Amino acid sequence: METFSEEKFALRLIAESLFYDPEYDAIGTLSLIDDESAREMVIASFSPDDEMFVVEEAIEWEQYKPGQEDDIGYALAVDSRELGSFDTAEEASSLILERARKANLVPSVTMLFGDEEDS
Repeated sequence: METFSEEKFALRLIAESLFYDPEYDAIGTLSLIDDESAREMVIASFSPDDEMFVVEEAIEWEQYKPGQEDDIGYALAVDSRELGSFDTAEEASSLILERARKANLVPSVTMLFGDEEDS
């Protein structure tokens, strides 16, 4: 029997958080948060238009004061630059885990739903 690998475990969790369900137009996104600055630093999700998994680095944030009442507890990115595009979630997972380790970032998973069009 193979021994437990924290690396494989983490990579699998990351990959499974990056999903797209076309039936419900639902996208799973993973953000990496810097607890010290209370900012979203890395954003990863599936891009249905490009049919790729995209990992981006935040470069500008909304105004946020720690302790203010909100639902998430950190400043969301309002601008970013692409770090990479990948055919599979597994490929994107390695870059995400590397960034988390390098900068001591913590994950935040969100499910987004596309806008419903009026018929």
